[in-house]
Amino acid sequence: MDLLNNITTNGSFDSLTTLISIGVSIVLGLIIALVHIKTTNYTKNFIITLTLLPVLVQIVIMLVNGNLGTSVAILGAFSLVRFRSIPGNSREIISVFFAMVVGLAIGTGYLILASIFTIIVCLVIIITSKTPFGEVNKLERKLKILIPENLNYIEIFDEVFDRYTKKHQLIRSKTVNMGSIYEVDYYITLKKGINEKDFIDELRIKNGNLKIMMSIITNDEQL
Repeated sequence: MDLLNNITTNGSFDSLTTLISIGVSIVLGLIIALVHIKTTNYTKNFIITLTLLPVLVQIVIMLVNGNLGTSVAILGAFSLVRFRSIPGNSREIISVFFAMVVGLAIGTGYLILASIFTIIVCLVIIITSKTPFGEVNKLERKLKILIPENLNYIEIFDEVFDRYTKKHQLIRSKTVNMGSIYEVDYYITLKKGINEKDFIDELRIKNGNLKIMMSIITNDEQL
């Protein structure tokens, strides 16, 4: 018998396969939650969500079982949950989608396929999270500078940037404080071995000693 076959009988679950499916959903949900704990930041509520999501999705799929009216009602319920939820970061979204796919597979009877899929994806998540794959360059920074409105921010910092950075990119400028000050944001890549304090001190000379903020770019921050 093909191990990837559907375990249902004519698309229906009996009592035994239902209980087995619920057990597998809970176990796989725990595995997904544990991998999330080991590979990224988390909250207890989110971990509980990941643990229970596969079994909940599985039950929903079993209840629908080809009924169009029920499917539409379930879709509406999921839409309400979506718009009442706080958006997460990309890693949380992937984990939620992962748990939902597992629940969907189990709900349609493919328990072994869901188990194999869970193991493979978890291994990929662990490997990619424990290696430098996809890491942001540690010399990349986000730079926010306030300057008086009478200064030309387009060229005023070029000389300093040439000495201290490999590259710089102006990404946004706006006025603050009733238009008397410009707030200018850059993405920069620092040169190796430079003194960041000296870099900021020279910028302060150029911008009249107004506020300067330099921060590390995180993996979830879009460039």
